[in-house]
Amino acid sequence: MANFVEATSQHQFDDFLSKAGRNLTVVHFQATWAHQCGQMNEVMAELAKEHTHATFVKLEAEAVPEVSEKHEITSVPTFLFFRGKEQVDRLDGANAPELTKKVKRLAASGSPSGGAESPVVDLNQRLKKLINAAPCMLFMKGSSQEPRCGFSRQIIAILSQHNIQFSSFDILSDEEVRQGLKTFSNWPTYPQLYVNGELVGGLDIVKELAESGELANTCPKAQSLEHRLKTLINQSPVMLFMKGNKEAAKCGFSRQTLSILNNTGVAYDTFDILQDEEVRQGLKTFSNWPTYPQLYVKGELVGGLDIIKELEENGELVSTLKAES
Repeated sequence: MANFVEATSQHQFDDFLSKAGRNLTVVHFQATWAHQCGQMNEVMAELAKEHTHATFVKLEAEAVPEVSEKHEITSVPTFLFFRGKEQVDRLDGANAPELTKKVKRLAASGSPSGGAESPVVDLNQRLKKLINAAPCMLFMKGSSQEPRCGFSRQIIAILSQHNIQFSSFDILSDEEVRQGLKTFSNWPTYPQLYVNGELVGGLDIVKELAESGELANTCPKAQSLEHRLKTLINQSPVMLFMKGNKEAAKCGFSRQTLSILNNTGVAYDTFDILQDEEVRQGLKTFSNWPTYPQLYVKGELVGGLDIIKELEENGELVSTLKAES
């Protein structure tokens, strides 16, 4: 089809972006040896039929290294979203539902007949959900285990020293959130700390609160590990504890599990155990299950990859995920 094409050189890649103008261009950085890339190309083909004004491009990441390096492609599949030559979003990993969601939202925002306000409303709703994802939410560069700027590293140290329980979001992983939250909160820099959905401020404010002794009263104290694990397990009806996240699995077992769950169409959330050593070690004892990934439904352990495969083969996986008797 005319709007699903392949770029085999940087010149072709640039040409496709130029010809698309302000219409959406979705670029799939792929590898022929990765079976999930083939699956995602099938999804791309269906999306191309639905969104005829958008351009869908597949590009062999290793064959066009100058493009891959420029856009910091470190794994496949990775999807970049462009208007003209400006990157507007990114998706790492084989996540068909999320790819479909992003294409629909971005295609609507650029369509002449699309509602001009709906993308902003969708983004604001997403930001509100993220801000309220935990009682104390830190938006930062990197993760709590691996901060990627000095300011983020300092604020992590302060919160840890004061035994503050918090969750974090890596703004480097999502350009839409990174730019949108600055407008939403009217706060132009990162990190940003929120408590109960309300902006506290950045590093300077947190330093002032710590020095005045008010930080402990502003932010929730750390919970016991058991209480925290129970809270995480019940964070969503279907919770997967894995290495990496939906967008970028960091081990083969986790990648296989994501593929199986995505094919069910049942919504689920994930927790990256590589970002939290306390949870990684504690959950193995709590659940009496020594390996990852671990899948929970309504707070109850289902098991790991082998059990998930058995349930799929027996036709029982969907009913298990939906907690049907």
